[in-house]
Amino acid sequence: MSLQTTLIDAESLSRLAPHGVLIVDCRFDLADPAKGEREYLDGHIPGAVYASLDRDLSDLSRQVEGLGRHPLPLESALSQVFSRWGWQAGLQVVSYDVAGGALAAARLWWLLRLVGEKNVAVLDGGYAAWQAAGLPIEKGVAAARTASEVSLRFDASLLLDHTRLPDAVAKGALLDARAAPRYRGDVEPLDRVGGHVPGALNRPFGDNLDSDGRFKSAAQLRDEFVAVLGSSTDPLNVVHMCGSGVTACHNLLAMEHAGLHGSRLYPPSWSGWISDPARPVAKG
Repeated sequence: MSLQTTLIDAESLSRLAPHGVLIVDCRFDLADPAKGEREYLDGHIPGAVYASLDRDLSDLSRQVEGLGRHPLPLESALSQVFSRWGWQAGLQVVSYDVAGGALAAARLWWLLRLVGEKNVAVLDGGYAAWQAAGLPIEKGVAAARTASEVSLRFDASLLLDHTRLPDAVAKGALLDARAAPRYRGDVEPLDRVGGHVPGALNRPFGDNLDSDGRFKSAAQLRDEFVAVLGSSTDPLNVVHMCGSGVTACHNLLAMEHAGLHGSRLYPPSWSGWISDPARPVAKG
């Protein structure tokens, strides 16, 4: 089996042997956090387990630490999640959602990259693409896999905290994945202050998708990111952020798919940056 490391289409996923892939349903709605799991129980790709952005892919108890609205889970907690799913190193993982990968399939993709695993892909077009292909659907909870022993460790070189962010901006490019009105500070529906980190560039994650909800071609994505970043910018110096460190992973995925490898994430993102009123805010 040829392992997939960025995107996979529905037909290719359907041909994978069930024992050779872990499929993870990451559907989530910020306005109704329980909606994704209800939809999963109503129907999902056969064999898929469910991952909650709030419960499994974040640790909301750490919000008080200034780490943003969706702080990263601890290594031990994420290890327990993957152990429950029966995951083993090297196993192909495929994640999907109904938001073009942004909530929260790309987050799961990136978390596995963070622990050194590259055999993970996002279903291009998400659950809608699976349904449009007329492929089978399963209701209820998928049959449990045998739990495995998992001990994950994050690669700290792929992460930036508050103290390292200004230096990174000076050396490279900070890319904000939020929609342009939020980046400019025209509106702010989620956080207490609108605007952006001084020096940050804007690349809305929605620009990674075509009108059918699938990712643009690798060549087109590469051209578009180079147009924003500048042709001389080394992808290794690019840092991604968004509102809470979730949709920024969509830009990370898009850059990797485009062959622009090695960019990093500022997980606290905007909601973490503004947790300290002394930090500067740019508008416009």
